Amino acid sequence: METKPRIGLALGSGSARGWAHIGVIHALTRHGIEPDVITGCSIGALVGAAYVTAQLDKLEQWVGSLNRLDVARFFEISSSFNGFVNKEKFHKFLNQYVCQDETQIEALDKSFAAVSTDLGTGTEVWFSKGALIEAVWASISLPGLFPAIRHKNRWLVDGGLVNPVPISPCRSLGADLVIAVNLNGDIAGKHFKRMAPKSEKAELQAPEGHEDEDWMDTITRTVREYSYNLFVNHKNSRDDTPNLFDSIAGSINITQDRITRFRIAADPPDILINPDVNQIGLLEFHRGREVIKEGEQAVEKMLPEIRQLLESV
Repeated sequence: METKPRIGLALGSGSARGWAHIGVIHALTRHGIEPDVITGCSIGALVGAAYVTAQLDKLEQWVGSLNRLDVARFFEISSSFNGFVNKEKFHKFLNQYVCQDETQIEALDKSFAAVSTDLGTGTEVWFSKGALIEAVWASISLPGLFPAIRHKNRWLVDGGLVNPVPISPCRSLGADLVIAVNLNGDIAGKHFKRMAPKSEKAELQAPEGHEDEDWMDTITRTVREYSYNLFVNHKNSRDDTPNLFDSIAGSINITQDRITRFRIAADPPDILINPDVNQIGLLEFHRGREVIKEGEQAVEKMLPEIRQLLESV
């Protein structure tokens, strides 16, 4: 009796570029290619979790409705200065569009794992059991945006620091064939963008009625500027010194690109999908519709190779 090969789908990190995973999954399932194993890193863990909990369509609708102001509302500064994402809002978002607090990985219909990084040792940590929301949160905790997550006496941060495209966990969970989605191809140097119109910037300023600010309010406004500069486009002339936000985004891009190249060379997938999303900024989550479309188109381009692989097994 012939047994059907277990298909694994490794969803890579890439911040706002990660909405492409939604398009990838839709295109694969539309062609009858349904993965049995899902592994995710950072945004890949979030989208993968929404898929295995049957929340992907709901998440896609939300993504398609986002604008810059919606994204900005997720950012604020805390008195501890340990992150810029509003944790309560993000928690509510996860519950509404990804999974509930009580959802356990072992109870899912598909095998799932998320990758995080041990901040103390630099080793990668796989979440293949336990609370799904903890796995997603630990995997997506990008330094500078989220505080590190405490889990079993370890501080955990974004998995993209060590394994941006989690192919190895996919194989470990029993995948016979691995389709990997890399969002980090050719992204180095793609962080200098055109400047957004002034009207868009004005939309993101502090609300009226806060003229009498103390020092904490002043810092909060600065952080709003920080988040604004991270997810809107900028234009830098060749002679301009890169600002803080360009430097952060560019550094993340370079790091992810180099680590991804090394890991894929050491452990290549059977199929590698590379959506054309390298012009999407670090936090341009409001560009979800076009990013999802790029994910779908990337699968269509690779469809002959995917079918040939499946037929050869």
